This record gives sequence, structure tokens and C-alpha cells, in this order.
Amino acid sequence: MYRLSNTVRDYPWGSRTAIPELLGLAATGGPAAEMWIGAHPDSPSGASHPDQPGTTPLDALVASDPARFLGQDTAGRYGRLPFLTKILAADQPLSLQVHPTLDQARNGFAAEESAGVDRSAAHRNYKDDNHKPEIIFPLTEFSALCGFREASAAAALFGWLADTIESDPDLSDEGGQAAAAARRTAATLAQDDLRGAFTDLLSGGTAVVQLVALAAEAVSCGRHTVQDPGLAELASLAGFYPGDPGVLVSLMLNHLTLQPGQAVYLPAGNIHAYLRGLGVEVMASSDNVLRGGLTGKHIDLPELMDTVDFTSLGVPYLEPEEGPLGQELYRPPFDEFQLQRIAFPGEKTMADDDVAVSQQGPVTVICVAGELLLDSPQGDLLLARGDSVFIPANEAPVIARHQGTAPVLAFAVTTTGRS
Repeated sequence: MYRLSNTVRDYPWGSRTAIPELLGLAATGGPAAEMWIGAHPDSPSGASHPDQPGTTPLDALVASDPARFLGQDTAGRYGRLPFLTKILAADQPLSLQVHPTLDQARNGFAAEESAGVDRSAAHRNYKDDNHKPEIIFPLTEFSALCGFREASAAAALFGWLADTIESDPDLSDEGGQAAAAARRTAATLAQDDLRGAFTDLLSGGTAVVQLVALAAEAVSCGRHTVQDPGLAELASLAGFYPGDPGVLVSLMLNHLTLQPGQAVYLPAGNIHAYLRGLGVEVMASSDNVLRGGLTGKHIDLPELMDTVDFTSLGVPYLEPEEGPLGQELYRPPFDEFQLQRIAFPGEKTMADDDVAVSQQGPVTVICVAGELLLDSPQGDLLLARGDSVFIPANEAPVIARHQGTAPVLAFAVTTTGRS
């Protein structure tokens, strides 16, 4: 087993305190948005072994002997550690974004490589050749936008905006452009045309910019009853991203307030945005993101339109399953990863049951509370709060045991084992 040291990304939307407080790290005073635990080449974890000198980037370690570290099946199928775990802490909304399918990622990456687009260029769409399906497991109350709501429900919200702007003399709509834009969007959505409404908003010009401002004022002025949570969020989004059409696109999406443990999964094409909260995020090992609003970064509208799934679906909640040895597993409909929650309440007692770590090839484990002993045929390793570890495929079985007097919470990630 290899102890890991992990990079914390300082994106501006990150919380300054949530990750340090969760993991017992020293706060830097700047934002701590994401801790990356894995072998993605942009920020690979450093891996150290008690019997070996120094620290090796995890991607280089895996590449040195893929069959040993990944197992024959995982090495043959993926050729790399197929998953990436993050501790994510948002104090501000992330961009509206969508992730490509595997074929789109491969084709898009190859095309940009062939065209000589620098991988660090602001207008680059594809950072690698992999897709990025993901799940989020909240550790605190967690707010997000996720997938399209029913078009008729979104139409009603834009109709409400048009009515409110037109009826409130304190909402100054020069030339009636904003109300007219809201009416057009409502009419398009009433025809079940999510794609058309989405396109019109993202390319709507000054009328949409004005509608963003007036919509925010309409829901925050206190003169009008606002019941829909998407509408209630609108003023906050406009405060972070004034004039951004993504503020209005948010009304077309499901607004979620998740409680700890209420996981959701996000397949390719699902447009979403995390708004605030702390959670464990797991994904296929990729950094491919196409943005659609709530951002100052590059938006490639044609590529975005080819990637978004314009289907109204229910919220993709992910319920836990019981593993073959009683483990608590969250298994999305993706092959690259599953999440195991390992928890022991209170002081260790004789009644505590050891928990088998689910292993289908390689595993990463992070402990976020208490102390956990990992027992393998090749030795033991004690994890305290904030510690993480990489377990090679050839080191099995591993048993997790409660240590100390405090409650324990840890998360293990491996592949699903599906062929």
C-alpha cells in the first residue's frame, strides 16, 4: 500500500475553509476548491511506500508495471488508473457544464491535436481523450443544478417573469425587450423545444442581458411571491455572473438541495452546475469540460450543442447497494468506478465488524474522520483523518478496522468489475 500526497486546486469558486477543516489541513487563506486523488497527469498524487525511498507520481508508478498495479483486466481495458477521486468544496457556483461521450472525447482530442491547438489554450475544448461521467456524494447540504426539468415547468417560470416584469412599474424594461425575450422563451418551451430555448438564450444579446438583471430584481425585491427553488436561486447566480445567459438557463434545469449521502450520478450529456457544498466526487479520469454559462471562460456553442442531452429526465439519484460481503456501495451505470462508504460509529467496541474493502483491481482510499487500520496480506497501514492510500491490484484482500475512540468515515474507490 502506498501513502498518497495530493494536490489541492485553488479555483476561485472554492471554499477557503471546508477542505482544511474536513481533513485537518492548514488553511492557506486562499480558496481550496478540489483535492485530486488519483493518477491524472495534470495533478497526479505522489505515492510513497515505507520500504522504498522517495515519492513517485502515481501515474508514473502505475505506468512502471501496469499489470501489477492495475491488474491484468484493468490494465488491458484502460491502460491507466481509470478513475479520479476529488474532495470538492464550493462556496460559489461552478460553471454550467457538460461532459462528452467517450467517442466525442477521442475524436475531439485527436482533432485538436492534429490542428496543433496548444493544450493550455483558453479555447481548447478537449484536454484528454477520455470521457468524464461522475458522481457526487455530499458530505454537507449540497446545492446543484442537474439536467433539464420538464419543458412545460420551465415555460411557466419564464411566463411568470414576463408577467411580473410587465405588471411591476418599478421594473424598468426599456422597449419591453426583456419581457418579450421571456415570452419568446416561454413559447419555445411550451412547444417542448428545449434545444431551441437553450440556443436562443445563449445567443440572445442585449435583450437577454437585460432580462437577467430584471429577473434578478423581480425575485429579490420582496414585492412578488417566489416559490420555485430555481427562481429563488436566480438572484444569487446573477450576483456572481451579472448579465450571463446561464442565469436564465438555470431555470430550465432541476434545482437540487441534497443532504449528506444523497448521491447523484451524471452521465455524458447531462448539463449541470454545482452551486455550493462539500462532497466526494468520483469520475472517470478526465478533465474534459464543455461550458454553457455561469463562466467567463470559453464557450464553444456548436460543440456544446452537439454534446448536451436535451431530454427532460428525472434526477439521477444513486442509491446504495449491499456488496457481496456486506459493503455499502454506490455503483453508477459506468464501468470505471464505484464508491464504497466505510463508517464506524463512536468508540470501538467488541461488536464492531471489520469491513472488507471492495476490490476489483486498484483501489484508492481516503479517511475523512477518525482512524482506520487497513490490513492486507503484505502489511498494515493506519489512516488518520486526511490520509489517503493507493492499494495495488495485487494486494488483496484488504480489511478495514476501526481504530481509536472517534467515529470513522472513509471512502474507497475501485472499478465496478463489469466486463
